[in-house]
Amino acid sequence: MTFSSQALPADHKAAIRQLKQELRQQIGDVQGAFDKLHARISQRVAQINALKAQGDPVWPVIPFTDIEQGKVSDAQRALIKERGCAVIKGHFGRERALAWDQSMLDYLDRNRFDEVYKGPGDNFFGTLSASRPEIFPIYWSQAQMQARQSEEMAAVQSFLNRLWRFESDGKRWFDPDVSVIYPDRIRRRPPGTTSKGLGAHTDSGALERWLLPAYQQVFGSIFNGNVEAWDPWDAAHRTDVEEYSVENTTKCSVFRTFQGWTALSDMIPGQGLLHVVPIPEAMAYILLRPLLDDVPEDELCGVAPGRVLPISEQWHPLLIEALTSIPALEAGDSVWWHCDVIHSVAPVDNQQGWGNVMYIPAAPLCEKNLAYAHKVKAALEKGASPGDFPREDYETDWEGRFTLADLNIHGRRALGMA
Repeated sequence: MTFSSQALPADHKAAIRQLKQELRQQIGDVQGAFDKLHARISQRVAQINALKAQGDPVWPVIPFTDIEQGKVSDAQRALIKERGCAVIKGHFGRERALAWDQSMLDYLDRNRFDEVYKGPGDNFFGTLSASRPEIFPIYWSQAQMQARQSEEMAAVQSFLNRLWRFESDGKRWFDPDVSVIYPDRIRRRPPGTTSKGLGAHTDSGALERWLLPAYQQVFGSIFNGNVEAWDPWDAAHRTDVEEYSVENTTKCSVFRTFQGWTALSDMIPGQGLLHVVPIPEAMAYILLRPLLDDVPEDELCGVAPGRVLPISEQWHPLLIEALTSIPALEAGDSVWWHCDVIHSVAPVDNQQGWGNVMYIPAAPLCEKNLAYAHKVKAALEKGASPGDFPREDYETDWEGRFTLADLNIHGRRALGMA
């Protein structure tokens, strides 16, 4: 393949047609490979749905104290890798998390956010079913930065990063024990909210997953027809991936082993919660599905430039069947899911209780992530929006925002300063 890792092909439809022809030649019996994969994933879906029917947990739940004390068992680690997701109970104390939530509300009020807010700054989720999000484009509150640079966050990120195979072919793809700060926004969803939620999707590239040379290597065994050999936990070449830059959309300039968020309020089942398809290998299904005969030659099952990768009932009914909610959470718990894992936010009518979270992923130190960390440092100095997000820059003159002087040793390491 000769597609650039920097620029979207001028005629991406033609690129898709060419790519599909080449991949079918590489794989050979595409339908046969897909049928075997479909059978394997069907077994996983049946297992997951049986657990749900019995009221048994699907999400692995790990007490933070077990991580802190090095007591997580091999069986627990294996279950996280099987499901691609985890809840960390008591990651932060409940009262501490509630205090952070209140402090961010005070930060918004003190700086008259409601008077200056101009509305959503991007259209990243495209045609996915979604209501106007309760997302606040602030990045530099004391609460957010205290959580990002905390001992507790560093411990959990290291634990999660070490579930990956990060050394192969004589190369160390990342440092599992240091994660860069990837500033993201907050969500504040008040009681009484009615929301359409957010449709099932994956992040970290859409068209890129088929067209980019680095992803061709990441998914090499899938695209060569040896699907059983693909390991979703092998980091090889993932740190080489660069997403296409498309105007007026959010992108991600770092490699995240896990996406995650920290609860700032208690979360009640059935109240518009996060769902995932707890099958990391489902990415192989997503990648092979457009190569089947029922998909138009210039289509990738709804994928479009500058949008997240949609997962739909039309093209992926088996995967949709396995969507599984997080369990009930308390403020201070955190939630994590593998960067390939399908996720969605369920709709809710007249939500009971708050639904407030801080988005904090695990983005281990590597050359790619360090380059972005330097940009984060520059944005922090100015109080500007980070480079991956719309240029809204609300906080440049805000009172009480976090500064470089407030960084501890974890924060300095995470921004390449120590």
